[in-house]
Amino acid sequence: MPWKVRTIMSERVEMVEMLKGGSLSVSECSRRYGVSRKTAYKWLKRVGESGDSGLVDRPRRPRQSPGKTSEEMEHRIVQLRKQHPGRGSQKLRLQLKREGISDLPSASTITTILHRHQLITAEASEARQAWQRFEMAAPNELWQMDFKGHFAMGDGGRCHPLTVLDDHSRYCIALVACANEQRETVQSSLVSVFRKYGIPRRMLMDNGPPWGNEEGHPWTKFTAWLVRLGIRVSHGRAYHPQTQGKDERFHRSLKEELLKWHEFANLLACATHFSPWRQDYNQVRPHIALNWEAPASRYRASVRSYPEELPKLEYLAGDEVRKVQSGGWIHLRGREWRLPKAFEGEPVGVRPSGTEGESEVWYAGQCIGVLREHEPEADRMEKGTRQEWGKAAPVAALPTPPSPTPGCT
Repeated sequence: MPWKVRTIMSERVEMVEMLKGGSLSVSECSRRYGVSRKTAYKWLKRVGESGDSGLVDRPRRPRQSPGKTSEEMEHRIVQLRKQHPGRGSQKLRLQLKREGISDLPSASTITTILHRHQLITAEASEARQAWQRFEMAAPNELWQMDFKGHFAMGDGGRCHPLTVLDDHSRYCIALVACANEQRETVQSSLVSVFRKYGIPRRMLMDNGPPWGNEEGHPWTKFTAWLVRLGIRVSHGRAYHPQTQGKDERFHRSLKEELLKWHEFANLLACATHFSPWRQDYNQVRPHIALNWEAPASRYRASVRSYPEELPKLEYLAGDEVRKVQSGGWIHLRGREWRLPKAFEGEPVGVRPSGTEGESEVWYAGQCIGVLREHEPEADRMEKGTRQEWGKAAPVAALPTPPSPTPGCT
């Protein structure tokens, strides 16, 4: 049995012929062919104007589209995106607005344009996620510091980008192309930073070297130097990079907007590219967490100047001051206690903690440990493992550090 094949076009032609013949009313013909009376009259009119070709479906797109983005505007959007590959539609729109361009398309339209020109990948869209944001109340209350993962250069060496970010303003305090991650390199870089921007009240960093110690405590010669300058030191939880979320997010921007688009011959080439990108990041690039303002709009240099000579160590009148001997040992009340080796040769102050049988050990302006006299000798002599927040450590237990700022953008 053969199939009866009918097309929409043939149905329309047949219906119009029926209407022209006058044997059926418009209402009856519409009922039989399953269309409205309005549609039947429409087909009759079109055949009268254009013949059978008038029965072909016409495009629904309007002949004119007053709201369509101009070619010039679309070209500028594409050009700006290529200049700043890591910036989304909202940031691009704000930058165009700052350039004095009026009648801007919406952010969603800009996103459509970027997709059309294949400037947004599916992976990038999936990677976007909402963050819960926290921040300090004022500039220089907290700086976050870390190394961006190193990368190879043309001369065979590796660049280790050192980054320092102000928690309140997201201002990039430092972006330094370093040849290594050693204490001397970081310390000399920070001296230049401190001389220009002053010193913060607190610095947050992870547990790796040069500011962390594999022996299970956060104290190194470097962190002791920071404390001596009057800077409180905090460390994030081990294996929780989101504790330094702002600096981690900064690293992502650095990679997406600069590092992935260039090959660097040597450290000089890195520094040459870092400088203008950092200036753009601080002065121009809008930030969603800052109400679309640039970080420079919220940052002010610290009023705490860098002391060219280390301040003299002073302790309270009631403190028991002891000099830390080789190996980190101090002698107190007929016992020996072990402190981190970072404080060898330095005087520390021991004062009551407020808890019976416990004393706090202070260095400069920060508590660096707790002595618990009731612990057995064997426990006090153990080396211990890396401590987590709030846990007790043998010998000089780690104090509870100041609460770090959770991750954010």
